[in-house]
Amino acid sequence: MKIEIITDENAEDLKISVVCRHLSPQVEKIIAMLRMTDHQLTARKNDEIHLLDISRVIYIEAIDRKCFVYTAEDIYESEFKLYELEQQLEEYGFFRVSKSVLIHLHNVQSLKADINRRIRITMSNGEQIIASRQYADQLKRRLGVI
Repeated sequence: MKIEIITDENAEDLKISVVCRHLSPQVEKIIAMLRMTDHQLTARKNDEIHLLDISRVIYIEAIDRKCFVYTAEDIYESEFKLYELEQQLEEYGFFRVSKSVLIHLHNVQSLKADINRRIRITMSNGEQIIASRQYADQLKRRLGVI
């Protein structure tokens, strides 16, 4: 991979170009990381609304019709439903691994085969999440494992 940075005093806006032979998982990851730099997610904690940079989000979990957003530091509650968050965040590297969990692929630390074709995912904060067999193959593809 080559990185070329061109400074131009006459440039009016930041422009980033990605030139590649084909759209690989690595290229998709780079693009998602670039897109999320300006994207924020609103969530609540202690009756306060917080603007979370989505790059800090490790995973999102739905429990009893409420969605919780997990970062390395805290847990927040989102007012959105899980399917709404999935639609909003899919292009930023988030992926549904079960009926109740979205993970940020950037924060996946390791994968381990589990019983019944499920996958045990260890996230960057040490949390372990089970990917159901329904999502296992697609998860492996997104991560470039198969």
